[in-house]
Amino acid sequence: MKKELFLRSTTLIQTNNDSMASKQTSTAKKLKEHENERSTLAAVLHVVGQPLHINMLTLTPPARGEVLVRMQAAGVCRSDWHVISGDTKHPLPAVLGHEGAGVVEQVGEGVSLVHVGDTISLSWAPYCGACFHCTHEQPFLCSAYDGPIWKGAMMDGTTRLTLADGTPVCQYCSLGCFSEYCVVNEKSCILMPATICPEVRALIGCAVTTGVGAATHTANIRAGDTVAVIGGGGVGLSAVMGAVVSGASKIILVDRHPSKRQAGLSVGATHFVQYPQKTSAESASAKVLEKVLSLTNGVGVDVAIEAVGIPALQQLSIDIIRPGGTAVLVGLAPMHASIIMPTAKLTRQHKTGEVLSLWSLEKNETHQSTQLRAATTEASSLPRTSPRSRKCTSRASCRWTS
Repeated sequence: MKKELFLRSTTLIQTNNDSMASKQTSTAKKLKEHENERSTLAAVLHVVGQPLHINMLTLTPPARGEVLVRMQAAGVCRSDWHVISGDTKHPLPAVLGHEGAGVVEQVGEGVSLVHVGDTISLSWAPYCGACFHCTHEQPFLCSAYDGPIWKGAMMDGTTRLTLADGTPVCQYCSLGCFSEYCVVNEKSCILMPATICPEVRALIGCAVTTGVGAATHTANIRAGDTVAVIGGGGVGLSAVMGAVVSGASKIILVDRHPSKRQAGLSVGATHFVQYPQKTSAESASAKVLEKVLSLTNGVGVDVAIEAVGIPALQQLSIDIIRPGGTAVLVGLAPMHASIIMPTAKLTRQHKTGEVLSLWSLEKNETHQSTQLRAATTEASSLPRTSPRSRKCTSRASCRWTS
């Protein structure tokens, strides 16, 4: 009995000691983290529809797999505006900005892809390389990073930014580039040559990769193709450059602002069509269609890329492609926006639609991909009048990724 009581007492003492040691370790860790905290000025969205406020925030040091970045430049994207206007729902308060450039200031445990002093661009679309989508050549649909990104949090579900009163501040796309400093996932850091200026590196994080990728990968533009790009913003102009790289023979930029003519021509567009203002969308689209047809011998373009996110322009992109052509929707439309799909035309004319939109909408429906295929009985007997016809002779497909 005495031996049993002695063993129990020893176990209890050891347990208490272990618990005390654990608490001391935890306290020491918190104190160390507090010592390493820094202040950062950031543009914070507190209320939908209101201006951003410049606040001094507290930034905790990077955890395992995370990196502290001193920001040098950040792009202002339409997707940020969608959060401000409420067209895209997002937890608030939040620091916006999802395309940026900076220098690595500190790395957390286990970081191996970058080192202190590295010059980087920030990507809002990191990928794990091991989930279902990553192993099926769709890293942009990575399920591991999907949830945290659209909640404005890090992988552990928390944020590294807080207001003076301790309120957590979300980091848009797990970045929050509108800040002097930010802590990001290691996989969001893309090494870049220091010779590339920060303003350019920032745009590479979203606008350039989205536009160029829409042309070279999603649309798969081929040498000799005719292309129309609707919208001459950062993404649209990048799509023009992607079409140039792909060897397109004719590149038509469509925009409502005359000033975009020179911008488009300077990066490789061969023609400019002004989208009429002060008229109905139907009338304006009809005039653009007429002009595009006149530039393509009445056929239409092989590829149309819509880079604005307005339903009327998305509809226009489908109308101006030739039978057997491809329309790529890149621009982010407001939540619940929709277009009328001319299914009979898609089927009979073998038009292919690609929706390239990697942004979250709501209820964790981000990145869900569905294929709508309209089989045609006469497809196998259709003549293959161009190399691109091979893609569309057996079916017309609309691949939605949003």
